[in-house]
Amino acid sequence: MTRGKQPARPRQSRAPARRFAAGAAVTVVLAVGAIWSWSSADDARGEPLTDVEARGRQLYQANCAACHGTKGEGQANWKSARADGTRPAPPHDPSGHTWHHPDAVLFGIVRAGGTYGAPPGYPATMPGFRGALTDVQIVEVLAYVKTMWGERERQYQSTMSQAGPFPSGLK
Repeated sequence: MTRGKQPARPRQSRAPARRFAAGAAVTVVLAVGAIWSWSSADDARGEPLTDVEARGRQLYQANCAACHGTKGEGQANWKSARADGTRPAPPHDPSGHTWHHPDAVLFGIVRAGGTYGAPPGYPATMPGFRGALTDVQIVEVLAYVKTMWGERERQYQSTMSQAGPFPSGLK
């Protein structure tokens, strides 16, 4: 038997497979980067969130963002009363007034609702989260809200909170 040359197989281009592999790799890198970025998001100072702040962010997104915005931007015209006397949800960033209140007041508002500490008959629309969030979770949400502030607002609010700290014995 003589060995003859085998007929040459037509050469197949590997370009489509390489493009697919490169596209898949880019997609994986972008997805991992997005997850890492979301999970290690920075606060207003550009610092990574602590574990407490990260838990607070998750709770904020689930319970507060629908009204106060995913980045704490609040609703449009939040300083103006509506026809029924209620007001849109305020922002939690430095343009809002959240940072003007001590921890005890912020805790009370989140726990009991927008009428906490307000004059009788005040037409608040913010619900209380007692029953939906534990006291510790409320503190975690507020820890996250504080990441939206600049250093000036944090310092001011910290000073205010010395006279009005979070309640003791949180559950």
